[in-house]
Amino acid sequence: MHVRWILRSACRVFLSKSSRPQISLFASLVLGICELACCFAVNTTSQAQELWVYAQTNLLVPQEVERMDTLLQRAHKAGYTHLLVADSKFSRLSQLDKRYFDQVEQIKRRAAELGIKLVPAVCSVGYSNDILSLNPNLAEGLPVRESLYQVRSGVANHIPELMTELPALSDRRKWGFIDESLKLEDDHLRSAPPHSQNVRISKKIKLLPFRQYHASVWVKTDGFDTPVEIKVLSKEGRSLSYTNLGVQPTQDWKEHHVTFNSLENEEANLYIGAWGPTRGELRLKQPRLEECGAINLVRRDSAPISVQLEKEDGGRVPLVEGSDFEPWSDPKLGVIPYAGEYEVWHDSPPIRLVKKIPDGSKLRVAYFHTHVVYDGQVSGTASDREFQKLLDEQIARMTRLFPEGDFMMSHDEYRVMGWTEPNIIGLSKDASPGDVLTHNAKHCSEELGRLAPRSKIAVWSDMFDPFHNAVDRYYLVHGSLRGAKAPNSVRIVNWNFDKREESLKHFEGLGHEQILAGYYDANPSQIQRWLDTVVQQKLSKVQGVMYTTWRRDYSKLEEFADLVKSHPWYDQSR
Repeated sequence: MHVRWILRSACRVFLSKSSRPQISLFASLVLGICELACCFAVNTTSQAQELWVYAQTNLLVPQEVERMDTLLQRAHKAGYTHLLVADSKFSRLSQLDKRYFDQVEQIKRRAAELGIKLVPAVCSVGYSNDILSLNPNLAEGLPVRESLYQVRSGVANHIPELMTELPALSDRRKWGFIDESLKLEDDHLRSAPPHSQNVRISKKIKLLPFRQYHASVWVKTDGFDTPVEIKVLSKEGRSLSYTNLGVQPTQDWKEHHVTFNSLENEEANLYIGAWGPTRGELRLKQPRLEECGAINLVRRDSAPISVQLEKEDGGRVPLVEGSDFEPWSDPKLGVIPYAGEYEVWHDSPPIRLVKKIPDGSKLRVAYFHTHVVYDGQVSGTASDREFQKLLDEQIARMTRLFPEGDFMMSHDEYRVMGWTEPNIIGLSKDASPGDVLTHNAKHCSEELGRLAPRSKIAVWSDMFDPFHNAVDRYYLVHGSLRGAKAPNSVRIVNWNFDKREESLKHFEGLGHEQILAGYYDANPSQIQRWLDTVVQQKLSKVQGVMYTTWRRDYSKLEEFADLVKSHPWYDQSR
């Protein structure tokens, strides 16, 4: 129970018990004073009660404009105040025609009519595919060193150095293990219910450090709804590959691929199969592992290549790009099936020689390649000045397009970083990933503040949260993210439900206003547990909550708002 409710109740009780006009008049006067005092106290200590909706869209499509218009009207009726808009086209405004901007204006007008603040998402740091469509070579890269190429007829192609051939599936003894329910049928393994706890094949593999590898398997399924994966784990249990295979629950035979970098590892454990299946059939055949050439080769100043000719006496002669060999690139980088998407596996680009070098000559090659995370995520390089320029250009265009908007910085789940040297003024060459992230968040927020001084700036919580992703060993990040900070003026959109007490206190202690990201296509009542924590811990800087859906599921939109407005936090913060 809060002060306003108590004062109101006391005065109303006094009024109801009194029959004397002068006392009733006095009590009415007290009630009015109490209301004014409460309003003054609330208005000087809090600006909360913001109800946000998260919306992914494509405003180039007329049907999407209609959908957004309907969503805005529903949100208004339910009491929502903000709409966080994520549109991949925000990264490519320079490529769009008048039709797109006219449709953006429709949404802006509707939001203004309804009194809903638009919060466009900008600065895709982490999930960077959209902005990388402008320059796919600005993707983060993993280093390859000493890769062997051999010359034939003026072209150098990659040559594997270490035998990595996997055993036949019929020879179970040569595998580390094959789970019990996988039975050999002709040329493949089959598992059907009742499955064993896991359905996998596994083998310890030898690797050369800092080389690029390719693993693949043919898969057939029938009603098998458990993800089929290829995992490569170091001796310490760290994953070297995070690429999803994309196997469908029911499909005919199809080959699936991953690539990975061995990093500093000389051995690892390879797993192919599924964990915890319950239904359907799974068939596997022709597993393969090989060292490969430069798939998704990235080329930029901060990701240099080195090509050296090995001499018979063991010495090496550096070769110069442009004079000794043609400019080297991967023509399929970041354009398959369309700009901003990175194909997991394709033929590696050869090195075409200009200088005449005898057949059989060996080259030692160093380069950087990107890594595709899960279902296509590729991260941009926040430590590179050219990537920062892309962000600056987007900020300039977006602040002109949304002069009355607030803005959401999309620094989120930044899973590959720290392998190339920074080349940005203000960052040392040995800057940690945490330093890089801090610098980039500061730069982006300052640029937004300069061009849109009346706007409020927000950012996702996870990469600045020591109880979430701002940690020492995070995915394929080289170095520590500990200490990463967003400027105190930036609002934190907090989605760390599992450690909400620690996380909320952390950002409160740093002086950040916070918005709670709830729902996530689950039970909408979860938001009340978030708010329980806010009230119990007496946190004063939580300004609002957000209905967050990745599946565009707005079926609980009104229910979510009602749950928030029925919670004591909502009235306390008014």
